[in-house]
Amino acid sequence: MTRAFLTTTAAALALAAPAFAAEKADVLTNYANIAAAKYEDSLTTAKTLQAAVNALVEAPSAEALQTAKDAWLASRVPYQQTEVYRFGNAIVDDWEGKVNAWPLDEGLIDYVEAAYGGPTDENPLAALNVVANASFDISGTTVDAAEITPELLESTLHEADGIESNVATGYHAIEFLLWGQDTNGHAHGAGDRAWTDFASGDDCTGGNCDRRAQYLKAATDLLVSDLEWMAAQWAEGGEARTTVTGDEDAGIVTILTGMGSLSYGEQAGERMRLGLLLNDPEEEHDCFSDNTHNSHYYDGLGIQNVYLGEYVRVDGSLVSGASLSDLVAAADADLDAELKGKLSATMMGLGRIKTAAESGFSYDQMLERGNAAGEALVMGGVNGLVDQTKSIEAAVAALGLDQLAFEGSDSLDNPDAVFE
Repeated sequence: MTRAFLTTTAAALALAAPAFAAEKADVLTNYANIAAAKYEDSLTTAKTLQAAVNALVEAPSAEALQTAKDAWLASRVPYQQTEVYRFGNAIVDDWEGKVNAWPLDEGLIDYVEAAYGGPTDENPLAALNVVANASFDISGTTVDAAEITPELLESTLHEADGIESNVATGYHAIEFLLWGQDTNGHAHGAGDRAWTDFASGDDCTGGNCDRRAQYLKAATDLLVSDLEWMAAQWAEGGEARTTVTGDEDAGIVTILTGMGSLSYGEQAGERMRLGLLLNDPEEEHDCFSDNTHNSHYYDGLGIQNVYLGEYVRVDGSLVSGASLSDLVAAADADLDAELKGKLSATMMGLGRIKTAAESGFSYDQMLERGNAAGEALVMGGVNGLVDQTKSIEAAVAALGLDQLAFEGSDSLDNPDAVFE
């Protein structure tokens, strides 16, 4: 996970063209309405996941495990479209690490293959295996983990020892518990955890099935409560909504910051170009389920729908209204057309990755060194994201803003540093 640090000058909080005042208020209201809808949808789909997990824990079976996996995949669709709200909205960025942190040292949570490795200077807890141990030491303190609770995960285990890869909560901890470790390397195939890892008695495989189920339930319950909190922040009177709509000029800065930082440093850089430079399948966002193609696609869609001011909810209804596109078009119609064209081109590039992966050419394979077709697909997405960021920067200028500092990435700005 990469955290964003936004720096703007005081002048960056003032738009030069006061003629947009009324429209800006409408744009920000719609921006907040879309956020509310996205987080409500994320909560709704997480509750469906919670019900599936409860059913799996109560009556383990191959069918119950598959239902839980399907629910997890469905829950990612609305959530990934919220990530454009993370950058610029401090309340979201401060919270996001609880629910979507990656990559993670999965050995902290449960069993992994011996080849995975063990404790290192970088992370002495990399193979702690909480599921197998009811008591362990962290930073010289003995932790009683006889009962695995949401509080234990959130307050004691998550980012234990201050190490970001000690991810104990959120979507990816749940993903690992459902799919298990992906041991296929660059070959096609996701994790293949057996349903019997949640079974009881002699049917239990992997050991400690009761504790594994307890961990899965605690992590899922925590995800639901975290999403309940964030959904409330975007509801009428919520802190996130009040903040972004309370200062129109700063609110427009927030929208542009979210678009530019996710487009460039986070998605094009940390989530796509870095994995290609390292040729590392572990640099996938959804690496256990091989769902990374969808994560990339819906991140890109989140950027596009914020600019256009529209979002299709999981029930098929449309939330739409005044948009940033409207403001840019009023200032420079040609630039608005250019940016909309680039956003569409990026979605085509990300769509090609998605189509290829769904046809059997998985993202793991695309990252393999020497795979020219895979590199071309990934770089098509990267190049589109980088190119649209240039037009986002132009929109900043067109709206009379001083230059904003979007999140960067060594993989784009200084590739040699990646290998140091």
